[in-house]
Amino acid sequence: MLNAARKKYPAFIALIVALLVLLLIANSAAYAAPAKSPRLNSTPIVYLLKIDGPIGPATSDYFIRNLEAAQQQQAQLLVLQMNTPGGLDSSMRDIIRAILASPIPVAGFVGPQGARAASAGTYILYACHIAAMAPATNLGAATPVQIGGIGMPEPGDAQEKDKAKDAKSAMEKKAINDATAYIRSLAELRGRNVEWAEEAVRSAKSLSSQAALKNNVIDLIASDVAALLQKIDGRELEIQDHAITLKTKSALIEYREPDWRNRFLSVITDPNIAYILMLIGVYGLILEFYNPGGIIPGVVGAICLLVALYAFQILPVSYAGLALIGLGILLMVMEAFVPSTGVLGIGGVIAFIVGSVILMDTESEGFKIALPLIIAVAAFSAFVLVFLVGLALRARRSTVVSGAAAMIGESAEALQDFAHEGRVRVHGEVWHAVTEQAMRKGDTLPVKSVDGLQVTLGISERGEQL
Repeated sequence: MLNAARKKYPAFIALIVALLVLLLIANSAAYAAPAKSPRLNSTPIVYLLKIDGPIGPATSDYFIRNLEAAQQQQAQLLVLQMNTPGGLDSSMRDIIRAILASPIPVAGFVGPQGARAASAGTYILYACHIAAMAPATNLGAATPVQIGGIGMPEPGDAQEKDKAKDAKSAMEKKAINDATAYIRSLAELRGRNVEWAEEAVRSAKSLSSQAALKNNVIDLIASDVAALLQKIDGRELEIQDHAITLKTKSALIEYREPDWRNRFLSVITDPNIAYILMLIGVYGLILEFYNPGGIIPGVVGAICLLVALYAFQILPVSYAGLALIGLGILLMVMEAFVPSTGVLGIGGVIAFIVGSVILMDTESEGFKIALPLIIAVAAFSAFVLVFLVGLALRARRSTVVSGAAAMIGESAEALQDFAHEGRVRVHGEVWHAVTEQAMRKGDTLPVKSVDGLQVTLGISERGEQL
């Protein structure tokens, strides 16, 4: 049985073997490279992490895993260098929870020069044990953005409009009050400017590095990470009710780059990539069902769809948008099989576009699907739809070239003399024929109808009517 499977599915067997080898290598690496022993009576170590871009699931995974590694190494400090426009609330809160529970201090540093820590970056900076900025940087604009890609349609009645406006205003106030209380608690915990923290949320105010230092929003300004470590050397901090003194002047800086897991997670959690993977998966499965046995479209489609669903599971996805995309694709596929003169196809394109626009349930910068991508995919789908409908219409208008219908009107040649029933040849095949007039061998008459394996012959060569 094993030999038969090996001969029939060589690629599948090779894939299974490769996966097993990779699993063994991964397990060997895990056991062969245990955590390093704590550095006792040696050079202090400082972990350096860098966030450059929107804060999302990949960012929180990168930070939390390296913070755990720093704790195992008993690192002196973890420096989080940020240049971010903000990001997802869930990922931001995961990072802040890890900082607050950390037994080692975390220093937030907005850098290099020209960087910013907007929105979610401001909350994280407030949560850090030490907050620092490089010259020519800024922070703030921490007002929570509106949830939902597009708003609900306005009711027609004026009273209903007022009610909808009040409901929307109440939800915005609820979100702002929650964010304000959150950042106030962080400011009070770290002894930083509580009033400005509230203004950053309610009025979306921003500050330069110099103004932030003057207003007690940050602790110090440093040109780079090395200068930061020089300035905080000897500083006393209280970590989980324990006082520690930082020794960072001669510390060894260990920059922790994102590993393959973080890079992969960062790629697939890009909404545009996840969106493309979903479409490849859906169209691959449709192609496999339409042409069974192709294997490659089905395998590729299944893998892409599962990866996309995993990405959507950790992204703020609107399930209404996802359902509209599915409905749109279904309607466009049905247009190729159901004659609707384009109604199903047009409805499918509209549902597809609307679903794509509202798919991401957030307006955070960096976590929205690009509108040009939506338009390009919709245009491609519409082109394929028009192409398939055109093929169907041409096939409907073309002359039948096979089957019983194609024999109507064709000449049937008598293979013998007979009066009313006999054998004839049509399209190179021998048929039993019925006719109302006698035929001689070699005579021809047109086929009038076909019934099973019998043909009825029509007008005679002399032009008699049927």
